[in-house]
Amino acid sequence: MTKAELVEEVARAAELTKKDSEVIVEEVFKNIIQALNRGEKIELRGFGSFRVRQRDARRGRNPKTGAPVDIPAKRVPYFKPGKELKELINVDGASEAEAAPAEPVDAGPESAAAPAGENPA
Repeated sequence: MTKAELVEEVARAAELTKKDSEVIVEEVFKNIIQALNRGEKIELRGFGSFRVRQRDARRGRNPKTGAPVDIPAKRVPYFKPGKELKELINVDGASEAEAAPAEPVDAGPESAAAPAGENPA
């Protein structure tokens, strides 16, 4: 999903204009970035947490020449998915979640069988 697709989905779900939903999405991203710059941890229950990790300076190698290269210390953003997100991804699967709205409500006994390779929930 791209940022533009996210904006469209927010606009549809909240019944807002694309311009209004774009402002909302931009503001959320801006606030996440500002909090990370301040060294804060962002925790979204059921989704996951964002934090900044410090990477120490180290010695690497130029892959083309093999010459040693000094890599400076830096801060990098890190996302850790929450337990609920992991469970939803592993149980439902992306293909089932996308196909679910298109299936008929009463499809008969064929719909009760789990697809090959998956455990019934």
